[in-house]
Amino acid sequence: MYTTAFLDVPPLAGAGGSVRLPGSKSISNRVLLLAALSAGTTEVHDLLASDDTRVMLDALRQLGCGVEEPAGGPVRITGLGGSAPHSPAQLFMGNAGTAIRPLTAALALLGGEFTLSGVPRMHERPIGDLVDALRQLGCGIDYLGNDGYPPLRIGHTGGAPTLRLEAPIRVRGDVSSQFLTALLMALPLAAATQDVVIEVEGELISRPYIHITLELLARFGIAVRHEDWQRFTIPAGSRYASPGSIHVEADASSASYFIALGALTTPAEGQNALKILGVGLDSIQGDIRFVEAAQAMGARVQGGPGWLQIERGAWPLRGIDLDCNHIPDAAMTLAVMALYADAPTTLRNIASWRVKETDRIAAMVYELRKLGTRVEEGADWLRVHPLPAAADWRAASIHTYDDHRVAMCFSLAAFNPAGLPVRIQDPRCVAKTFPDYFEALFSVAQTPPEHIPVICIDGPTASGKGTVAAAVAQRLGYHFLDSGSMYRTTALAAMRAGIPIDAQHEPELAALARTLPVRFAGGSIWLGADDITDAIRTEEAGMNASRVSTLAQVREALVALQLSFRRLPGLVADGRDMGTVIFPQAPLKVYLTASAAVRAERRHKQLISKGISSTIADLRADLEARDARDANRAVAPLRPAEDALVLDNSLLTIDEAVAQVIAWWQARQPF
Repeated sequence: MYTTAFLDVPPLAGAGGSVRLPGSKSISNRVLLLAALSAGTTEVHDLLASDDTRVMLDALRQLGCGVEEPAGGPVRITGLGGSAPHSPAQLFMGNAGTAIRPLTAALALLGGEFTLSGVPRMHERPIGDLVDALRQLGCGIDYLGNDGYPPLRIGHTGGAPTLRLEAPIRVRGDVSSQFLTALLMALPLAAATQDVVIEVEGELISRPYIHITLELLARFGIAVRHEDWQRFTIPAGSRYASPGSIHVEADASSASYFIALGALTTPAEGQNALKILGVGLDSIQGDIRFVEAAQAMGARVQGGPGWLQIERGAWPLRGIDLDCNHIPDAAMTLAVMALYADAPTTLRNIASWRVKETDRIAAMVYELRKLGTRVEEGADWLRVHPLPAAADWRAASIHTYDDHRVAMCFSLAAFNPAGLPVRIQDPRCVAKTFPDYFEALFSVAQTPPEHIPVICIDGPTASGKGTVAAAVAQRLGYHFLDSGSMYRTTALAAMRAGIPIDAQHEPELAALARTLPVRFAGGSIWLGADDITDAIRTEEAGMNASRVSTLAQVREALVALQLSFRRLPGLVADGRDMGTVIFPQAPLKVYLTASAAVRAERRHKQLISKGISSTIADLRADLEARDARDANRAVAPLRPAEDALVLDNSLLTIDEAVAQVIAWWQARQPF
């Protein structure tokens, strides 16, 4: 998951292969609460791991439910089964509407003393219609801030409240379907001896989400009847029963980004069309109807149980005019697809966007305009005009408003015909529903290597280039290549494989080097599953690396391996010839240096910390001799690339050196 302040998505050209989606947020949090209200233990398979499910799991633990999360296995929830929840409790719900609203209803009926709060944006999201409905029943709920909004206090010191169930419970349906969902999930607790009726006032928006709720209630033994989606009856004698185990299908809203991706692009030659795994045309989620909208715009879609395959059909896409009440979350993706259409696209009946993680209509208007398009809006509609020519597009830095869907749908703008990058601010916000979204995107997206940015940081021994390069890579969310370790790693792999390091075995060594499973993560060097950071720093490893480096076929193989590190979204490479030999066209080359005296002092401190005795004078002499050898070697002598920026960090801290490299990089960006 990317945790950087921003993520620059380079211009992308195509997509192909397959991607497996995480579990549905809507299904995950509903299942967790239903399991918590049931007797016995429920195994939840393929539960979404995200911020929203994390706050629900934490809340269930506080309330006294058993929660087991074995690595790689299903989550096990042991429910209350009629027992009172632990009380008092203070529950932090983040910005998870799918957690705070149904929990509010359930706790109001169960009895106890609770406070429910969240992040500042949660305290701006309405909950008054749900509270009004619960007060009709006789539940005691107070606002701790502004009326109609969290935080809330739910208070019953004498057990469960005495409920008034003679008349139907009335709730508005035109603000958020989550209010009705909350009542449908909580009121079976009150239906032991009589039917409980809920009547919806006004038009019920987002009906597909109510369909999900009813389907899941049935899995837990509650058969709710409804009359034209306006009157719902929970039959007398209803009682939650765990199904034992339940599978969470993949998130259909998350599928929308990859359905759009398949509609926008074509796979590279020899690759298959884009395939989505984990959700199919038989999904119980309403957002699967995004497929119909994508088809209306020109996409070709096939599907079966648990899979979809998408190909580009009409191009440009076709502009559409669509009532989006049935796909309120996924419809945001259509707003970005509209940029690639042949006519304006109008999205209607999207008033619920105003009360989501942010005011999504306002956010989409503002951010779409940054890309160069014309956008119109109303109280519950949005019209997006296309950008037909490459010259019409502008590079943009997208503010995401801590809204996962804004971040994900705007990543699709990187497929623009102008070949412009897109900056996504605060990419971590996708953790709400799809923590590995960008990793999934980059796993199927394709672009020519020259579109993938590379920063080269070369320099002499002990200049700090490895430390600086790793920190720059972390700040940008880029891959990292420590080229200086490649020969040492090759030598270690050869020793482990029993291949002698000599000219006679050069073809075998070259073949080994060509597919070396080396990676750099968490400040360590890994060979497959083994951390070899210390193993390649021994004197023996250094001597073996020198022997390996004399073999021309091995050097050629390692050049190819180093080039393969140029992967989306970008690369920071450190070494001695990154900017001169390996990546001569890199857009930023830095030559990091320091005086021999300073480098000797730094090396001396490192050795002392490891208990190795040395003198600064000896170290300085050794460094100066090595500098002379490196500068005069026949192959790739150590020197700055002609267009490199020289950074003398003799008087700089690591943070200051990193900041300077980042500043140089930022100055080259079009944002």
